[in-house]
Amino acid sequence: MDKLIERENAPRNPLVAAPALAVQFFLIPLAVVGLTVIVYVGFRSLLTDSRGAHDYLTEVRNGGSDRRWPAAYELSRLMADPTVRADRTLAPALVKAFDAAKDDPDPRVRQYLALAIGRLDPPLPPEAVAGLTRTLDSPDGEARISAIWALGSSGDPSVVPKLQPLYESPDQGIRKMVVYALGALPGDAQLQTLRTALQDPSPDVRWNAAVALARKGSHEGVPVLRQMLDRQYVEQAVRREVRQDEDRDPIADVMISGLRAAATLKDEALKASVTTLSQQDRSMKVRQAAMEALKVIG
Repeated sequence: MDKLIERENAPRNPLVAAPALAVQFFLIPLAVVGLTVIVYVGFRSLLTDSRGAHDYLTEVRNGGSDRRWPAAYELSRLMADPTVRADRTLAPALVKAFDAAKDDPDPRVRQYLALAIGRLDPPLPPEAVAGLTRTLDSPDGEARISAIWALGSSGDPSVVPKLQPLYESPDQGIRKMVVYALGALPGDAQLQTLRTALQDPSPDVRWNAAVALARKGSHEGVPVLRQMLDRQYVEQAVRREVRQDEDRDPIADVMISGLRAAATLKDEALKASVTTLSQQDRSMKVRQAAMEALKVIG
C-alpha cells in the first residue's frame, strides 16, 4: 500500500508531458490549418480561368449556344488589359469573329465582340470600322449601341458623318450613345449636333452633350453643367436606385462628370457651385472631385 501511495503522489516529469502538450496545442491546429489551405488552393485552381484572348475567340467561333456569349463577354473584359491589346494578331481575329457572328441567334455575342473591338488601341483597323458601320443598320438596338460606342473609341473622324444621322433616333439610349461617341471623336464637324443635343428632352443626352462640348473647349454647355452640379436637380432627374450591394452611386456619377467638365473648361461661372460641393455635399466622392476641380480652376 505504501508503494502505491508513493507512486500516486510522485511528481510528473515535465519532459515526459511536453510532447503530449505539443501535439495537443500546436501540431493538431497546424494540421487543420494546413488541410484548410490545401482545400482552398484546390478550389481556387478549379475556379481560376487561365484562358487567353485567342482561347475565348475559339470558343466564340466553335462553342455551343450556352458558351459563345459568356466567352465573348469574358473577352470584352480581358481587352481592358494593355498587355492583351498589345497582341497584333488579335485585331484581325476579332474582326473576323465579329463578321462571322452576324447570323448568330444570340445578339449578345455580337454586342460583346463590338465592345472588345472598341477597346483596341486606336486607330482601329479599316476592316473593323467597316464591320461596325454595317452594324449601325442592325434591328437590334443593343448591338447598334455597342457598335456606336466602339466607333466612338476608334479615333477615326471619318465615322462622324455616319453617326450624326443616328441622333434623330426616337430611342434615347441610341441618342445618348451617339452624343457620347461624337464627343470622343476628334474634329469639329459634330459641334452642331452636340449643340442641338443640349435641348434634348432626355437629361442623360443633355448631360452627355454638355460634357462633350466641354471636352472640345466649348462653353456653350455651361448652363447644363450647372444643372449637373445641382444635387437636388440631379436627384429629381435620375430615377435609378442605388443598389446596396454595389459601390456605385448614379447621382454622384453625374455630378462627378459635371465637375470634371467644369475643371476642363475652368469657367469662373461654375466656381461657386464647385466650391459649395467641395464643402457641403453629402457624398465624399463628390466632395473629393470638387476639391480636385477647384485646384484646376484656381
